Amino acid sequence: MRIYVPATLDELDAVTHTSAAARWTVAPRRVHAVTKDLEAGLPDEDAEGLEYIAALNAADDSLALIAGRPDAAHQRVVITVEVPDTAVGPVRGSGDPDDDEAVASEIEVVSTVENVAIVCVHVDELEAAADIADVLAAADEESDAEATADIGAESETAPRRRTSRRRCAWRAGRACGRGSRRPGARAAARAGRA
Repeated sequence: MRIYVPATLDELDAVTHTSAAARWTVAPRRVHAVTKDLEAGLPDEDAEGLEYIAALNAADDSLALIAGRPDAAHQRVVITVEVPDTAVGPVRGSGDPDDDEAVASEIEVVSTVENVAIVCVHVDELEAAADIADVLAAADEESDAEATADIGAESETAPRRRTSRRRCAWRAGRACGRGSRRPGARAAARAGRA
């Protein structure tokens, strides 16, 4: 199964290089893929569009990883790999009522997959770092506002729009062997979170 792994830039330090491929070990974690739920939620989307949506959802989760690690570089990273179907399963709930509900593309790696060949890596351009910082600051503002019941509508949306428009730079392979996607696919990605 092809999975899209949200990551931070420093996780690429664990990649090993052989003459045949770049390799990485995938530990248990939440990832994204083209799932039956995603296909059911977007029946008119083609296979390439569904893969794009899963990758965008992984990029969103990479942003959450960056938010949780202040020392992480402000560049979203999505690592695409192929793993055995037996290595993944549905998302298990944490039991925390504050946790967001899983999106349609979200699954879990349930067992470590050693030394898997990397299909490709998507990394934000360096120029995206300022937008990422704005999004993280806006999320902090929103969190503070929720605590005081004074949510500012603009605090989250403007920087997020800029960040979502940023293009990822391709690092190992051109768009994971796929062509570029149409500009309106981001709206479809949001629909995939329903």
